[in-house]
Amino acid sequence: MEGFVAQNLCNGSREVRIQAATQLGKLNAKQRHKLAERGVIDPLISMLQSQDYEAIEAALFALLSLAFGNERNKIRIVKLGVIPVLLELLQSQNESLTELILAAFLVISSCGANKLAIAASGAISVLVKILGGEYDDTDSISMQAKLDAVATLHNLSSCHQIIPSIVSSGIVFTLLQLIHSYEKSSELVDKAMALLEDIIASSENALAQTSGAGDAIRAFVETIEEGTPQCKEHAVGILLLICQSCRDKYRGLILREGVIPGLLQLSVDGTWRAKEKAKQLLLLLRDCTSYRSRAKQSKHELVEQIMQEIDAEGEKVMGTKALRLVEDMIAKLST
Repeated sequence: MEGFVAQNLCNGSREVRIQAATQLGKLNAKQRHKLAERGVIDPLISMLQSQDYEAIEAALFALLSLAFGNERNKIRIVKLGVIPVLLELLQSQNESLTELILAAFLVISSCGANKLAIAASGAISVLVKILGGEYDDTDSISMQAKLDAVATLHNLSSCHQIIPSIVSSGIVFTLLQLIHSYEKSSELVDKAMALLEDIIASSENALAQTSGAGDAIRAFVETIEEGTPQCKEHAVGILLLICQSCRDKYRGLILREGVIPGLLQLSVDGTWRAKEKAKQLLLLLRDCTSYRSRAKQSKHELVEQIMQEIDAEGEKVMGTKALRLVEDMIAKLST
């Protein structure tokens, strides 16, 4: 079977090659591995350059099948020149092809050996433009394609050498735009927030761009209140990084957005990491002068002081539920 498919891909007519590419996707992993060894990647990439939609679609599916779960094939596909071909195909602005192309970028970018080649190709700026709606009408791009674009950038961000290129592409503004535009509980905001936290943790430039963006802090506070558990974790992580970068500058700005209720809630029922980040941020937001003798104070005195500070900052945290949250938080801080 493998020899038949390989021969048809290399030497068959248009219809035969399309049929062979389709058959390739139905083979098991061992058979696909043998086909890659027989040199079918080259003719599949050649099909991508045919300007024949049916052939391009069949070849993309076949290449995805070869790459999925096989690091060696991912490397082969990139070395044989698929990246510029994929970028050229994106110019067609065909919605179905765009989704397949972004899926292909996601798969090949998961291989560490391919990341620098992808970054060097100019793909990063293209992905960011797609997410920002500059490359095409963003409404015509499926949600899955957007998720794949963010995930591809996330894969690339794990390579420290690539971070400056990602930051210079305008990714911070684009991610903040996505966070503002979609429901805070959506998967896209979750993925965008995770990518943003990773980037600003590795780049002072990205951190400065994020903290200086209008309404960014408010968006993170809203996410702490409305996001998924994972999204809340990333949002509090970002706020903590911002506050740690210059506490004197950002403490008041963060407090004025009404972050305290959400942080108190998160310190009690967030993910393990979110709880830790929330506690750290609460301590940074406190009035240092009144907390130097915290270890010597009773829980009741600490609760009283925190409530006074909340009131002083204009927060509206009232009632027994809020009091219990403060008490729980203090109990956890003192353990």
